[in-house]
Amino acid sequence: MIEIEVRKQAASRVARLDAVFAALADPTRRAIIERLSRGEARVTEIAEPFDMSLNAVSKHIRVLEGSGVIERRKEGRDHILSINTGSLDEVDGWIERTRRYWGERLDAMERLLGELKKDHKSGRKDRKHGSR
Repeated sequence: MIEIEVRKQAASRVARLDAVFAALADPTRRAIIERLSRGEARVTEIAEPFDMSLNAVSKHIRVLEGSGVIERRKEGRDHILSINTGSLDEVDGWIERTRRYWGERLDAMERLLGELKKDHKSGRKDRKHGSR
């Protein structure tokens, strides 16, 4: 029973990461995030610099909200947007784990290549490849 719950949590984490990466794949949405990194803003302020309708910008905002990258709150008639750092922290964690994994793999390959080079210089030949 615990194993099923762990699998569900892992699947949920993967789905959240997929949603964040999909949301960040669009340059307009990345520009919105860049703007919000300087502080929260009203939807109309976010839409100003874009050469598209408010409705089109709102669709981008909904994608970012759906992925959990940004949050919206209402103050009277204004909709205020801000970055949800928790979703970006999750992505940062994934990137760091992936970087560490590949760093370890590349370090191991570098050690192996060093050993092979050393063996080659000392005159030992690998039986699989024969002498060259």
